[in-house]
Amino acid sequence: MASNQGVRINCCSFSPLDGARTDDFDVPTSGRETRGRRLAKSFLDVGGMIIPAAVLALLPKCPACLAAYIALGTGVGLSVPIANYLRTLFVVLCVASLLYLAANLVRRYATEN
Repeated sequence: MASNQGVRINCCSFSPLDGARTDDFDVPTSGRETRGRRLAKSFLDVGGMIIPAAVLALLPKCPACLAAYIALGTGVGLSVPIANYLRTLFVVLCVASLLYLAANLVRRYATEN
């Protein structure tokens, strides 16, 4: 193994088909991060904000409706006061996660510029 030092092996190289450019996603944009990784991170950030917002928008306003939806979906019956506490918990968790993600996004864009 010591005799292979300095030898470079290209086992995963390939040629582009029909003149397609392969260097679009391999261009470093900020040090270690490539454009493809940055794009994937942006999609994950947006997806992370869409899920709590969708849950918050689709959450029923009435605790009895929430209890009925949980009963239909799981077969577990809930009383209205427990459904009210559960609804409040969902709202607090969704708002907290949206605030955290928004603060993270603002902090990241403030440090880039």
